[in-house]
Amino acid sequence: MTHTARRIGRSLALVLPVVLVLSGTLAVSAVPWAGQDSTTQLTASSTDVSVRAKSRAPQDILRDQLLAELQEKDPGTALTHLQREVENRPSLADHCMSIARALGRAAVKHYGPSRAQSFSRPVCDTAYATGVMRAS
Repeated sequence: MTHTARRIGRSLALVLPVVLVLSGTLAVSAVPWAGQDSTTQLTASSTDVSVRAKSRAPQDILRDQLLAELQEKDPGTALTHLQREVENRPSLADHCMSIARALGRAAVKHYGPSRAQSFSRPVCDTAYATGVMRAS
């Protein structure tokens, strides 16, 4: 009898962890996660694992912030903040002209050429005015 009990115990010791891991994995994959649609299920994909998140450059982040500010307030405020950021972080000076031109193009789309030009300031060697001129 002890031999039979020992044999059953060994079999359970090998099979039980596998069953628990599989059932736990299936249970987790069937739970609708918060913030997701209740119809979607969590599925693992080996292709998603190797993709690294791209870090954004400081000038790209600043450009996006200033473009949003241009939409919410006005181009003059965005240009003032661009000038302050370049003064505070000199590493952004290389990108100042491209950011100012982007602000000029966005201002033309939002305000029209003549009104966009009225916000012009001598930030980054008149790059804002160049952006307005090229977008017109």
